[in-house]
Amino acid sequence: MPSLNLKRTSKARNYAIGIGLLLVVVFLWTFSNFLTQDLFEGGYDKPFLVTYLNTTAFAFYLFPFVIRKYWASYRKQDSISTGTYQPLRQDLSSTSEFTIDDVPIETRDTPLTPRETARLAFYFMFLWFIANWTLNAALGYTSVASATILSSTSGFFTLALGRLFRVETLSGGKIGAVLTSFTGVILVSLSDSARDHPVNPASVVAMNSRPIFGDFLALLSAIFYALYVIFLKVQIQEESRIDMQLFFGFVGLFNVFCCWPLGFILHWTGLENFELPSGEKVIAAIVINMFITLSSDFLYVLSMLKTSPLVVTVGLSLTIPLAVVGDFFLGKPTKGQVLFGALLVLIAFSIIGIENSKVKNEQDREEEAGVSGQHHQARLGGDLS
Repeated sequence: MPSLNLKRTSKARNYAIGIGLLLVVVFLWTFSNFLTQDLFEGGYDKPFLVTYLNTTAFAFYLFPFVIRKYWASYRKQDSISTGTYQPLRQDLSSTSEFTIDDVPIETRDTPLTPRETARLAFYFMFLWFIANWTLNAALGYTSVASATILSSTSGFFTLALGRLFRVETLSGGKIGAVLTSFTGVILVSLSDSARDHPVNPASVVAMNSRPIFGDFLALLSAIFYALYVIFLKVQIQEESRIDMQLFFGFVGLFNVFCCWPLGFILHWTGLENFELPSGEKVIAAIVINMFITLSSDFLYVLSMLKTSPLVVTVGLSLTIPLAVVGDFFLGKPTKGQVLFGALLVLIAFSIIGIENSKVKNEQDREEEAGVSGQHHQARLGGDLS
């Protein structure tokens, strides 16, 4: 039983670390939202280019991997040239009879190879880019309230897809928590829509002409957010199986080479004219956003692997109460409706945490019962012999 207690303690510690990382992400994304809002309201309304630059920042994660590979190769060559003894070992990954890449990702617990990591990053990149780009683009065609409400439905899709792929358990508490969080988001968004926000005149024309298209983009963003967190949880399961820096490095690299044609299509169709950022304020906002994306999305995926897709999806709604605090310090008035909506979001997040604790306790009891049964059968076998 000591090993089971140790495993339970390790799971609890990982879960607590995941919650802590999620709170850091909430803070970073809230700060990024204020920067992006100020950027768009200032006239630089370029959702595709902003998303493209933010995703490109992930490529910086490849530098440590390249340096490690170069250093390892240098040390190997140095050992050979100096005649240092090298122990004879069999490398299964290079034999002709068997290669580790032949084993499906889903059927083994060994760490992912660089090739598997690159393949996973390639698929993830499209899901991640579409989720972020559609949400940014939605703000140019519909109201902030509509975009926020529809994008917050990702909790419903995450719960449904998580149940379908057996990475989430369905319970009345979780359904109630998602509904509570959604209600809180609606209250805050409706209050926000009643304010007077300065916006880009070009966005006003688009907003008045195609609000249904904007609503569709926001809903599409919610679906793809749910898809990519479930996709990663199903494919990776535990964070110990993947080099997260290498993974995001490949995401940034694939983004650089695969997504730029979309920019030409948008420019040619007139949906988003290409314009390089100019002015110290705009450039500073974009650079800061790139660094926030570089760190926060890394922590976000790590948090999801340590907790669950539903926890991080609902947990990101915590940006609402944190934004309320930010508005307070910026001298913006806060209505009681907003405070009540933020409170509902906090309550929903707490319910999800309690429900997950119940599920983990039940799983631990089932595991202990299974081990006890095995020990009992082993003792009976010994007595019979």
